[in-house]
Amino acid sequence: MALSTTPDLQPLQPQTSSNRTLTRKRPHRLSVTSWVFMAPIAVVFVVLYVIPMSQSLYYSFTDFDGYVSNPAFVGFDNYAELFKDPSMLSALGYTIFYAVSTTILVTVTAIPLALTLNRKFFGRNLVRSAFFFPAVPSVAILGLVWGFILNPLGSGVLNSIIRSLTGLGPIPWLSDSTLAQLSTVAVTIWALTGWHAVLYLAYLQAIPADYYEVSKIDGASSWQSFRYITLPLLIPAMAVSQLLLMTNGLKVFDLPFTLTRGGPGFSTRTLTQSLIEDGIAQSRVGAASALAVLFLIVVGLVVLGQMALSNALQRKYS
Repeated sequence: MALSTTPDLQPLQPQTSSNRTLTRKRPHRLSVTSWVFMAPIAVVFVVLYVIPMSQSLYYSFTDFDGYVSNPAFVGFDNYAELFKDPSMLSALGYTIFYAVSTTILVTVTAIPLALTLNRKFFGRNLVRSAFFFPAVPSVAILGLVWGFILNPLGSGVLNSIIRSLTGLGPIPWLSDSTLAQLSTVAVTIWALTGWHAVLYLAYLQAIPADYYEVSKIDGASSWQSFRYITLPLLIPAMAVSQLLLMTNGLKVFDLPFTLTRGGPGFSTRTLTQSLIEDGIAQSRVGAASALAVLFLIVVGLVVLGQMALSNALQRKYS
């Protein structure tokens, strides 16, 4: 006679008051545990962000020079002075130009590059690594290297090549205001396009191939497949990429500084450079704090605008 291997079923036990008490206490325990893990992050955020921003807001209404213990209250004089200082206005204009132009041009070049790198061809991985490599070294190092390449003297690498090929004299890449601004933007595009192309490439590889097969069966052209399949599915990647480009562009310092030191004149001076030089070198902490507060407001508005635009596009194409 075969023995049954089926386990004996036990009757369900009614839920007692002690079990109900443990069930009610569990969310509380989870909440306490969550706060324990969040506490160090909250402390770091308060110490490194909230307190310094509060101090900057306070100093922006004073004549604090970094040394006196009791600065005098000056109201909105520091804010009014910002709009009268030509170096500040020049830094504001160049920073906005740099952030907007690099965001647009890197996006325009990174998406076609990602589409190309997503195809199958010989040496694809090597080509991907080559385009990604400029994002590996420090931006300051890239600025020093490109400063040697774009040297406006005849000894500059680029000017030497142009002279040997065309016989033209040295071109003032970094000594002319307009060319210096364009040069910093061009170097930034060269340095960041590969990194953002890899970001778009990750999203491209997540698109199911069935979508394109169905579009081919329906007779869609390559442009129609890109317009109605690829581009809508790349909107989340565009939101991330453009947010990073815009925020980094608004707070840029290292690349323009290593290339031109902010010159010629104030043509490539950034807001971050103005904060450092006016706040520390010239002991104008009050004016620099006012600039930092306005800078924070501008960045916040830009980020909110980008997020609203990205959400609107996602709702439109979803």
